[in-house]
Amino acid sequence: MSAMIIPAQQYHDIFVAGQPLIDLRAPIEFNRGAFPSSINLPLMVDKEREKVGTCYKEQGQQAAIALGHSLVHGAVKQQRIDAWLHFLSAHPEAYLYCFRGGLRSQLTQQWLKEAGVVVPYVQGGYKGMRQYLIGVIDAIPNEQRLLSLSGMTGCGKTDFLKQRKEAVDLEGIANHRGSSFGKNIDPQPTQINFENRLAIALLHHQLGNHACLLLEDESFLIGRSALPQSFYSAMQAADIVVLEEDDDIRLSRLLDEYVHKMHHGFVERLGIEAGFDAFSQYLLQSLTSIRKRLGGKQFQELQDIMQLALTQQLNQNQTSQHLTWISLLLQKYYDPMYEYQLAKKAHRVLFRGNHQDMHQWLDNLSQDNLG
Repeated sequence: MSAMIIPAQQYHDIFVAGQPLIDLRAPIEFNRGAFPSSINLPLMVDKEREKVGTCYKEQGQQAAIALGHSLVHGAVKQQRIDAWLHFLSAHPEAYLYCFRGGLRSQLTQQWLKEAGVVVPYVQGGYKGMRQYLIGVIDAIPNEQRLLSLSGMTGCGKTDFLKQRKEAVDLEGIANHRGSSFGKNIDPQPTQINFENRLAIALLHHQLGNHACLLLEDESFLIGRSALPQSFYSAMQAADIVVLEEDDDIRLSRLLDEYVHKMHHGFVERLGIEAGFDAFSQYLLQSLTSIRKRLGGKQFQELQDIMQLALTQQLNQNQTSQHLTWISLLLQKYYDPMYEYQLAKKAHRVLFRGNHQDMHQWLDNLSQDNLG
């Protein structure tokens, strides 16, 4: 294999190292899905790619190549080369890739060589690397013991997971807190990007040789991000550990997550007035999303309390009234639903405990694995 081509055997190293990558595909392709360490510097933009694709279907490869050269030449060609050279000046170790590691990669490599820079391209391109990452996810249930961390809403599962080296934070990867009030200010990744990030996180996890893979006990959907079916099925069969927390701490944590942090984020992004309006809509829309499950009477009661809390926050800069609807939401909705779901999984529960006890239990599991 030429030194100008990075073989498929190096996919693992590319992802673990966070290798800088130049994605040569058109923006429409890149936006559907790409890799975290990649930047989109296309050989052809969307309209150019569409014309060349149509020509390829109607007249064949040689005619399509000729059309591509006619579309990307002169000043346009130089602009594309300059963009690649600018990135490579900051990231000289970068690789190129297109969809299959074919013509676009080879042509770009040739133009860069003519400009005095030698850059390898990745064999198999995006398609090959994407298939590799799917394979990583599918193989995990056979290679690693899975352990699901359960616990009532507000018990601090995410905070706990961030302190554990054997954990992978699915909600962090999905950029969603996994509940009706779990939306973050920044959008969630595309489904493909969620899967790519999950696979890369699993590759990093494998390097640690941990006793287990600790995951939060999630639904199939985390916001709009769907867990891969084989991975989700394995999670549904995994042993469970239950994190427990006092109710007052749960309420304080949810007040901070749902109210303080979200309000601050919207205001920081949009300004005081528009930020508060967006924050209010976030709370009200989140509540509306579970209206059918709450029932009309319960929904109306919670909505009225929420509106009152928002008015108090706006006029008096006080947030304590939010604790009323959060407490009711736990009592009437989240806690009963959690207890019902956990009861169906009771035979899989290995351990229950607070944060300190859970850390100790997992530390002992790690020691047993080393022993």
